[in-house]
Amino acid sequence: MPLYTANLATKLPHRFGFSRTNTSSLPNYAAFKPSFFFFFPSTHILNSSPNRIYSSVPSSSSIMEDQKHVGPLISGPKSLSQELKVAVAAVQMACFLCQRVQSNLLTSNAQIQAKDDNSPVTVADWSVQAIISWILSKSFGSKNVSIVAEEDVQTLSKPGADRLLKVVVETVNECLCEAYRFGLEGPECTLCTSEVLEAISRCNSSGGSTGRFWTLDPVDGTLGFIRGDQYAVALALIEDGEVVLGVLGCPNYPMRKEWLCYHPRYHSIISKLSPTTSESWDKGCVIYAQKGSGEAWMQPLIHVNKKLVWPNSAIPIQVSSIDDPALATFCEPVEKANSSHSFTAGLAHSVGLRNQPLRVYSMVKYAAIARGDAEIFMKFARAGYKEKIWDHAAGVVIIQEAGGVVTDARGCPLNFSKGMYLEGLDRGVIACAGANLHDKIIRAVDASWNSSCL
Repeated sequence: MPLYTANLATKLPHRFGFSRTNTSSLPNYAAFKPSFFFFFPSTHILNSSPNRIYSSVPSSSSIMEDQKHVGPLISGPKSLSQELKVAVAAVQMACFLCQRVQSNLLTSNAQIQAKDDNSPVTVADWSVQAIISWILSKSFGSKNVSIVAEEDVQTLSKPGADRLLKVVVETVNECLCEAYRFGLEGPECTLCTSEVLEAISRCNSSGGSTGRFWTLDPVDGTLGFIRGDQYAVALALIEDGEVVLGVLGCPNYPMRKEWLCYHPRYHSIISKLSPTTSESWDKGCVIYAQKGSGEAWMQPLIHVNKKLVWPNSAIPIQVSSIDDPALATFCEPVEKANSSHSFTAGLAHSVGLRNQPLRVYSMVKYAAIARGDAEIFMKFARAGYKEKIWDHAAGVVIIQEAGGVVTDARGCPLNFSKGMYLEGLDRGVIACAGANLHDKIIRAVDASWNSSCL
């Protein structure tokens, strides 16, 4: 049996005050058949005022905060030092927003909407896109900021979306009131609805091979987010078609590798039943890297009532040294619609991979490789599916600077210069901890591809 991070996913209780909407036309994204219920404890309680946030439980220190190692945050061109600082702070803030929304998320579609392709989108997706867009524009000037991002304002602008839009606006303003904790300057007054919509719709760049633009996936792995599982906030800076900076926020990523295969709700239950002094349960981190630095770094999430002091306690990370396929762990997407499990299973057998696959939502797979928790990530989408740049940009540069290799199935670098899609991608994406493993996977793909149905 594969290791699923979603094995213990459950339905969430209804706790918001507004009425349910007609859900008959929307997919049941959070549907499960558990034999028990885990209730995810809320760590933040929303007050009726959009400008105040109260903590219901004391926050515990991250294990990384206890480590006294405070190394250089990054090396490389000084011209990107400010971009890196702002990007990390913005992703930290976005993770704070996501944790608060996720802890109160409902199975009600008042909070979960369906896009045209039937994929889910939540209040967190729009809210994160709004705050990161606003922060980047505030920090560098709106005329100097170009963003390629996943969400638009079409759903929020539809008739009957007033209640949903109101929740997004309130969520954005609640989060921006906390900007000072992340070393960022917040707005002088509450943003109005048109300003929030403008921040979201400002992310309308088409990318390309020249100039500078940011790419953002506000909640990568929305299905995992809805189910209380793994998800990521992914922000990258691209210059002349090359990813030069990447930041991954992974709010549910456990700080101990052995807990990665457990659903985060299991963490919540055990935390209630056992002393909170155990370091094994700490989770949540931001991982980042700058191209050409040869370094990747990880810092803990900033919890309630704490401030991000730059530079924050950070530790260097690097890929695993394992190059024996029999000892390697490989990651793949949870959903079969996103990748062919049968092909990767056959590929794993032919290469000699013996460990069970680790099926994880979102770009957390990239984080697992960069941190040394797994050695291989393979994704082979079905015919007709086109990979988007925001699903890979941040993870690629982080793995590369941590010592790993990321290419398509022919061994060519991923091309981020062709707009919002990874045009010219050969068959799939392969990320490995080292060149030896990567070469073996590439050869196995070539040998097996013609017999596949992809």
